[in-house]
Amino acid sequence: MTALATAPGSVTTVFVPRSGAEGSLGVSLAIEDGVTVSVDPAPEIRIALAGEPTDFEPVSRLLADLGVSASVKIDANIPVGRGFGASGAATLATALAAGERFALDATREELVAASHRAELAAGTGQGDVFVQARGGMVYNTGDGIGRRERTDRLSYTAFEGIETAAVLGDDDALARIATAGRAVLESFDPGAPLEEWFETAWSFATETGLVTDRVSEAVTSVESAGGAATMAMVGESVVATGADGTLERETAITPTGARLV
Repeated sequence: MTALATAPGSVTTVFVPRSGAEGSLGVSLAIEDGVTVSVDPAPEIRIALAGEPTDFEPVSRLLADLGVSASVKIDANIPVGRGFGASGAATLATALAAGERFALDATREELVAASHRAELAAGTGQGDVFVQARGGMVYNTGDGIGRRERTDRLSYTAFEGIETAAVLGDDDALARIATAGRAVLESFDPGAPLEEWFETAWSFATETGLVTDRVSEAVTSVESAGGAATMAMVGESVVATGADGTLERETAITPTGARLV
C-alpha cells in the first residue's frame, strides 16, 4: 500500500550558517502551504515532481541513506526553489513515508536527522527540516532549538529563484550573512509582535547583499499598506504580515509539523 506524508513549507527570516548536524542558527516559520509525498517500492529510485520525472538530489540521497529503493511522487503547493523550504519538506515527508512503507527500524528523530544529512549533502538547506518537523516558530539563537506556537496570518510572493547551493558555497556571502545574522539575533524575542521581528529581519536582509530590486519594491508596497515584510532566505521572495491582499498568496504559520497522512 502506498504511504503518504505531508510536511509544511518553511520561511527562514534570519540565519547564521553552521555546518554539522545541529543546523544553522536563526528564526524560521512553518507555514500551512507545503508538500505532500507518496512512496511506493520500486526496482530503482524514481522521483517525480508534479507528475514530471526529476533529479531531486536530497530525496535520492535520503533514500540511499535509508537503504530503500522507491518511487516517490511529490506534489508541492509552495514555490519550489524560491525560499519556502520545498526541498526540505519533500525530503522530510519522504523520510516519514518511507519509514512507514518499509517498516524501517528508525525513530522520528532519526528520520529527521537523515533528512537533514541529505539536505546538507545536496547543499539545499541548513536546517529547514527541524522547523518542518515541529511546526510553529522555530528558532536557535545559540542556546539550542526553541519553539513558539504561533498562528499569525502571512502573505507572500515569489519571483525568480536564488540557488541555495550557490549562496551556501560562496564564502564571502556566508561571511556577510553570519555577521549580519549574529547582530540581529541578539534582539530576538519569540513573544514579540511578528511585525517587529519582520522589520528587524528586513534590516538583516539588506545587509546580506542578496536583496534584489523586485524584493525591495514588494517590501515597500507592504510597508505602504501598513504591514511589515522581509525576504525569505534564501530566495527572491517576500513574506509579509499585517497587509493581507498586498502580495500574491496568503497563508499562516502552522503549529502542525510533518506527519503521515
